[in-house]
Amino acid sequence: MARIAYLDCLSGISGDMTLAALVDAGADLEQIQAGIDSLGLADCRLVASEVKRHGFRARKICVEHTPEHAHRHLHHITGMIDRSTLTDRQKDLARRIFTRLGEAEAKVHGTPIRQVHFHEVGAVDSIADVVGSAIGWDLLGIDRVVASPIPTGWGTIEIAHGRANLPAPATAELLRGVPIAESHVNAELTTPTGAAILTTMASAYGPLPAMTIERIGCGAGSRELAEQANVLRLFIGSDHGDTAADQVWVVETNLDDTSGEVIGYCISQLWQADVLDVYTTAIQMKKNRPGTLLTVLCPLEKIEAVEQILFRETGTLGIRRWPASRHKMHRRPHRVETGWGPIEGKLGWISGEQPSFSPEFEACSRVAAAHNVPLRAVYDAAHKAFADGPKPAGESDRGQGS
Repeated sequence: MARIAYLDCLSGISGDMTLAALVDAGADLEQIQAGIDSLGLADCRLVASEVKRHGFRARKICVEHTPEHAHRHLHHITGMIDRSTLTDRQKDLARRIFTRLGEAEAKVHGTPIRQVHFHEVGAVDSIADVVGSAIGWDLLGIDRVVASPIPTGWGTIEIAHGRANLPAPATAELLRGVPIAESHVNAELTTPTGAAILTTMASAYGPLPAMTIERIGCGAGSRELAEQANVLRLFIGSDHGDTAADQVWVVETNLDDTSGEVIGYCISQLWQADVLDVYTTAIQMKKNRPGTLLTVLCPLEKIEAVEQILFRETGTLGIRRWPASRHKMHRRPHRVETGWGPIEGKLGWISGEQPSFSPEFEACSRVAAAHNVPLRAVYDAAHKAFADGPKPAGESDRGQGS
């Protein structure tokens, strides 16, 4: 079973909140401190305490250190990481988080990444938060991270380059492609450090995934918010082990003045964009007009292309979209031999169960046309060939496949 972590970011995410939540969920503070000590930072100590935010208990981590005025470049920080006693996995994760930060800062300021000055995020406390979090994720053995949509807060903040609107420029750059939650809290809820950790770790965004919860860690932010508890909750658990899981996006629009030919052409364009699924549903719209609900399932990175096709081809005035958790059987390609030749398809299985075989339509139709036999006869032959043939062994131990 895979170890899953879920970040409940009702009040956003920062480096110190993440580190505190990891420690509260069971990451050993002494081991994290030992890793921080090996960075060569002067007199840097992690001090843990319990606090309350809006009546809820949470862990708070303060980084105590000798004051300094150093402005570090990325290579200074990665050099410290490389010379440390961190494990290879911890070093890799810490480097990736800082590299994401560097890429965002370089994009915002229009400079090469090697010339980027890390101001706030190059300070001792930010380095300790990032490296400490990298150690914490590793100690907890997390395989997959999912996060809720992210609130950024609103208002302005003073940074090294002057006053800026929230989200801070680097935070906004880091959150490209991440679903943002609406928030009316007049404060910086998500910091660049928190956004970098989040986007490096999280592979999906949405509701709490299917999992068996084993631990819950609560990390407190520095300030008290009038509206809500300034706490990051971290759920740690395991998946159910019998199905694969991921996240897809549902994109849909209602059409009541579009011809069937236009809808059909739009669907063909969507398939060419390599979406996961497209389907239509007959609906009744206002003024009793019959209409069509056109629904597309796609990964996050395809949303922009999908919406462009829908707007361009249908002329729709509005599109809805939301993330959805998807559970699916483990699967992989498989081929069976029939009297008409090989038929490709897919095996599907749940852990501990015998696999089933689904012939591919294209393979069956190709054989049916070549031998002038009914398509259903080819399907039947493929299913019989699988039922009569040797069963693939060890499917419950295989990966997800394609």
